[in-house]
Amino acid sequence: MKEIGVTAFETWVFDSHTNYFGINDFQVKSKPKYDNLKIALNSDKDKFSQYLKIHQQGETDYFTFCKHCAETGIEKWIVDLDKMTCSYYDTAKNEILIENIPTV
Repeated sequence: MKEIGVTAFETWVFDSHTNYFGINDFQVKSKPKYDNLKIALNSDKDKFSQYLKIHQQGETDYFTFCKHCAETGIEKWIVDLDKMTCSYYDTAKNEILIENIPTV
């Protein structure tokens, strides 16, 4: 993605649409991938971390991961391709978890 000028993207859990950002104020938005999910108002970082771990180990598909995000109060994630991080946020805009993205 970096090669085509994308610097960051923001994925919204409720329907999995993604906003892409790039150089020269470039922005584009993808279409929703599914019907709206209800995001829990209270976040549960520990449970979310467990769900994230099993997803990263290949034990869940993308839609199941999104349902788990909604269940644990994760509203969106933002990938910053300059910093190589992925940050997860709750509905109050609190940063719940930041991960470093492997470069290999």
